[in-house]
Amino acid sequence: MLGWELPPHNSGGLGVACYHMSKALAIQGADIDFVIPYTAHHPGIDFMKIHSATKLTPLQRYGLGAYDSSKVITKTLSQADMKDLKDMRGVQKRYVKFVEGLVAENDYEVIHAHDWLTMEAGMRAKELTNLPLIVHVHATEFDRSGSDSGNPIVHDIEYQGLMMADRIIAVSNITKSIIMQKYGIPADKIEVVHNAIDVDSFNDGYEYDFSTYKYLEALKNEGYTIVVTITRFTIQKGLNNLLKAAAKACQKYDKFVFLFGGDGELRDELIQLASNLVISDKVFFTGFIRGKQWRDAYSVGDVFVMSSVSEPFGLTALEAAHHGNALIISKQSGVGEVLHSIFRYDFWDEDVLADQLVGIATSNALKYSLQSDVQHEYNRISWRDVAAKCMNIYKSTMQRVVA
Repeated sequence: MLGWELPPHNSGGLGVACYHMSKALAIQGADIDFVIPYTAHHPGIDFMKIHSATKLTPLQRYGLGAYDSSKVITKTLSQADMKDLKDMRGVQKRYVKFVEGLVAENDYEVIHAHDWLTMEAGMRAKELTNLPLIVHVHATEFDRSGSDSGNPIVHDIEYQGLMMADRIIAVSNITKSIIMQKYGIPADKIEVVHNAIDVDSFNDGYEYDFSTYKYLEALKNEGYTIVVTITRFTIQKGLNNLLKAAAKACQKYDKFVFLFGGDGELRDELIQLASNLVISDKVFFTGFIRGKQWRDAYSVGDVFVMSSVSEPFGLTALEAAHHGNALIISKQSGVGEVLHSIFRYDFWDEDVLADQLVGIATSNALKYSLQSDVQHEYNRISWRDVAAKCMNIYKSTMQRVVA
């Protein structure tokens, strides 16, 4: 299995999904060698063997900006210097070289590559072994760029990886549609396997600390509604539209506070926009958070908004629901395919989002209904079912390749 991150050294949902999927697969009998591009300790991961392709630290790997391909991807793999680990392409070339050695020394049955970051390594492993290649698409360059543009080299990598894959797993029907329409891949080559949530993983003794967001708790006691979003601050996430909707909501109902958890290249622009909209006193930026502070950010919230321009799935929505939030999710987010007790809107429709926020804030009955009903829905999905689907895909693909 080829991935770019695992908890606790993840910057987003990709690492979380890889962790829980691998754990569920191991429980069902899969023997997994998982390759990452950095070196670090991963406490609690004893269900698979982790291989480090480079000596980079997690922070150095994060500094490469893997999820902002417009800035870092400027050359093909053949042009990259494998010794230059300050360059994204250099790291990927070293990663491919490491995988070459791994498949030469071991007998595998399936290659499973996650996202464009590891597709080249997956293709090279298939070249050398003729093993079935499963490409798992958690996001496309069209999602990350928030448009039809994006980085042409990344588009080429995705196209080649999808064409060479024996089977493709998409995390939602939205993603499957993009793969078909943008890359011309036939529908019968793509299997939709939605992500899930491992509720038991949250039962680790965590207790909400009211002092973490003490000021927000004081405002809640005065009747304020706390609106939370936790994400990377990139164009894909639609945060400019969310702030504009927040300003419109505040014009209709004054008792709102907005908590923006995360970081990214748009941070300063968002802080400036909040000032321009004259809602700086209502918007709080936490910076990058993880662990207890991350969970406290969910727990303090009444409403969670996923405002993405294009979100293949959106694990944070499930996490927010588990922590008692009502959900408002853009129609462009795949998690809406498995949840129904939610409000949905087009990411660009700031007026609709503002009205939905006001509607929830001014009706306790509506808020509590959304908060409780959605919990029954996410409890029906599990990583166990995800793993079972993946195992079936592995077995059927192996049989097809051998035949």
